Amino acid sequence: MSIPPDDQPSPKSIGHKTKRHSGMSWFGVAASVILMAISLVVLYRISTEVNIADVKTAFAKAGQEQIGLAILFTVISYLFLTGYDALALRQLGIRVKVWVMALASFASYAISFTLGFPLLTAGTVRYWIYSSSGVSSSKVASLTLIAGSTFILGMALVIAVGLVWQPTTLASINQAAVSVNRAIGIAILAGLGIYLAWAAMKRRQFSIGRFVIEMPTISVSVGQLVLGAADVCAAAAVLYVLLPSEHGIAFETFAAVYAFACLLGIISHAPGGLGVFEATILLAFHSVPKEGLIGALFLFRLCYYLGPFILALAGLGAYEIVMRMSRFRVGTITRGRDSE
Repeated sequence: MSIPPDDQPSPKSIGHKTKRHSGMSWFGVAASVILMAISLVVLYRISTEVNIADVKTAFAKAGQEQIGLAILFTVISYLFLTGYDALALRQLGIRVKVWVMALASFASYAISFTLGFPLLTAGTVRYWIYSSSGVSSSKVASLTLIAGSTFILGMALVIAVGLVWQPTTLASINQAAVSVNRAIGIAILAGLGIYLAWAAMKRRQFSIGRFVIEMPTISVSVGQLVLGAADVCAAAAVLYVLLPSEHGIAFETFAAVYAFACLLGIISHAPGGLGVFEATILLAFHSVPKEGLIGALFLFRLCYYLGPFILALAGLGAYEIVMRMSRFRVGTITRGRDSE
């Protein structure tokens, strides 16, 4: 009986790896099919609830310039979201093609924003795409966590600044005293400072089951704060430009309320914070005519959620077709060589 050299895997170990890889591939395919099915069901339900008359009325009142600006800020926000993955890939030392990163980031956020449960849905989409580029499931888990923390850090920074800068407006939502809101804002800022100091001490990692999660370094953490805050402000600008004219709301005030409404929507686990987000905005800006505000919220859902969601589904469908055609060509070439 011969013993394989140390630097060569034994047939038995190769068999185990092949089976494990095959199992992971089937898991990825199953997760992809389930995710696509759920997405299509959600899309169908959303489409059945859309009233064409309401769409026409909302578009007529908003005006082409407002809608154009809303689409522009939506594009800017999703470009910032792509930067989330770029930061995470840099932290993990992973190199992938730019278009792969862009598709994974855009699709994961566009779908998770609509379906909810971002760690699960975004992680599934990222695994679907990045695994084809050789990224391990552990790295995908780390990437998803780092990207998710970027969103949370940016939101925390915007909310903290809003609580310190505009505590009165947020008091209409949380019913807290102005001094309490300002103190909470200062506490959040202090917490962010402590986190940055903690990240600067050394590189850290922790394990969740078989996954080893790497924590961001100080340079990546600073980038997370800046990029996350910029993304939240760009997303807030999408709704802000759709508000009725002469609303009299300062953007910094609106951005803080928007971030707070997003946070409540995330806590509720409702897909896209549907209902919770709208109720928070309506409560905070009760002085704005309700019909105009509801119309702006409706257009915001179309521009920032439904539009990107449809594009993401189309992009994932096209990606799957291209990948399957590529595998088919490789398989055909391989079989041709083997037959020679």
